[in-house]
Amino acid sequence: MKLSGLHLLLTYQCTLECDHCFVWGSPWQSGTLTLPEIRQILQQARELDTVEWIYFEGGEPFLYYAVLLKAVREAVGLGFRVGVLSNSYWANDVQDALEWLRPFAGLIQEVSISSDVYHWNEKLSRQAQNARAAAEQLGIPVGLLSVAQPGDTNVALAVGQLPLGESAVMYRGRAAEKLVAQAARRPWAQFTECPHEDLREPGRVHLDPFGNLHICQGISVGNLFRAPLSEICRTYDADRHPITGPLLEGGPAALVSRYQLPHAESYADACHLCYEARRELRPRFPEILGPDQMYGAPEG
Repeated sequence: MKLSGLHLLLTYQCTLECDHCFVWGSPWQSGTLTLPEIRQILQQARELDTVEWIYFEGGEPFLYYAVLLKAVREAVGLGFRVGVLSNSYWANDVQDALEWLRPFAGLIQEVSISSDVYHWNEKLSRQAQNARAAAEQLGIPVGLLSVAQPGDTNVALAVGQLPLGESAVMYRGRAAEKLVAQAARRPWAQFTECPHEDLREPGRVHLDPFGNLHICQGISVGNLFRAPLSEICRTYDADRHPITGPLLEGGPAALVSRYQLPHAESYADACHLCYEARRELRPRFPEILGPDQMYGAPEG
């Protein structure tokens, strides 16, 4: 596994509880990286010598502003290109947004703003407009991330991560509980591939506050606090991994068949079937299918 991007989930906490959230972010969620842990992660990423980008995400990373800013500065100092993803709750007006973003000017190569009806009940929220205006004034490249409503098929399918512009719902995380009732369904056996993630050579992974390295949210390929990042990358075998192996062989349908899992006759999409199959498998593979935060288990 040759990584070029490492996405740090600075925290599972968030100001909002969006129905489409992969990680069940909420104000009551627990799990936040400390600055010493971030330094350890950055050093391991530097030693790997293939990582070019570090992204800080959440939850909402701006909830821990001082740590975020210090971590960004140290990542830049180590030679990484850096991006930040936020819901821009802090952008009450353009002047406020300028103050929040000014220390990042000249450091980050990208600020991505999540804005859609899940966040603020309007397509492009006032906060997103203010954040975008401030970023443009400061010369910080800015992009908007937006997820469509269920049933809207005139949108892009994400590959690897959400693209800029409007993307279709992926029914995993909270969406698998909150949004599937509104979605059309297809027979489970039709979901014979993973349409969103490159499971064999991912390029980028997400690292959560507990050290779990997620090839897809909720599927761990190792824990950086227990084994070096270089070792995890060197020893990862997608075909032998108990979750990615079946997914590569025949998608979520193969995961169900391999482990003879109970299932419904139809699902909203491949993510929906995969997510429900993984929930069934969590007692069998607790170190791989976690943490609880990724599956809507106890918060706080």
